[in-house]
Formats: sequence, structure tokens, C-alpha cells
Amino acid sequence: MRRPKGIKTRKAVAKRFKITASGKVKRSRAGKRHLLATKNSDRRRSLGTAVMVDKTDVYRITQNLPFSH
Repeated sequence: MRRPKGIKTRKAVAKRFKITASGKVKRSRAGKRHLLATKNSDRRRSLGTAVMVDKTDVYRITQNLPFSH
């Protein structure tokens, strides 16, 4: 059996980015996995919050998430 052709979502992109209701792209910050003892508490707290992707990268991400927008 052959799989039908069609547009597909890039799953690696879908796991890393989310599209908000207003159409912005949200991402998590890097640097929260390990070596946390050397980072102060303010830095660790800010690494936990999500941030919006820069507008220059939004087009590339939304092209890989065809059913999100």
C-alpha cells in the first residue's frame, strides 16, 4: 500500500514551536537542561518562560506547520 501524497507537517518543528491565537510563533528558551548550578535564580526563572520568535524567522517556521495558521 502506498501512502497518499499531500502536504505534511514537519514534526521536529511542531514539537519546538506553537502558534498563538493572534498568529505569532512562540518558542521555549535554550539553556534550561543542565549546568543549572552555575546560573543564578533570576536567570533560571527567565529561562522557564516562553518567548516570541523573531519576525525574520516566522515565515520559515509557518511554512513547516501548514495546518497551524
